[in-house]
Amino acid sequence: MEYINAFWVGGLICALVQILLDRTKLMPGRIMVLLVCSGAVLGALQIYQPFQDFAGAGASVPLAGFGNLLWKGVKEAVDKEGFIGIFLGGFKASAVGISAALVFGYLASVAFSPKMKK
Repeated sequence: MEYINAFWVGGLICALVQILLDRTKLMPGRIMVLLVCSGAVLGALQIYQPFQDFAGAGASVPLAGFGNLLWKGVKEAVDKEGFIGIFLGGFKASAVGISAALVFGYLASVAFSPKMKK
């Protein structure tokens, strides 16, 4: 049942984003920022964690999950280190994911030799 919940929740998030792209004049970058900020706000309101516990990867993989991860990292760092944790927490919490994206992106570019559009 965990796979089914992850599938339909992730699909619902993607469908809502597609509706935003099709029905509004918002650019993709703004929608991405909206997702990250909404994940952080829902995390601060303690709404996102129960949602993530229910949906698993369907809620943690989209960009809203990244926003929630940033919020949790900042909150934990502020509790440990005080004010400076505002600046350190997001970096520490997301470092592995961002590093993996850079490494795998580079490997994909080496394997498939992308070309610039003319």
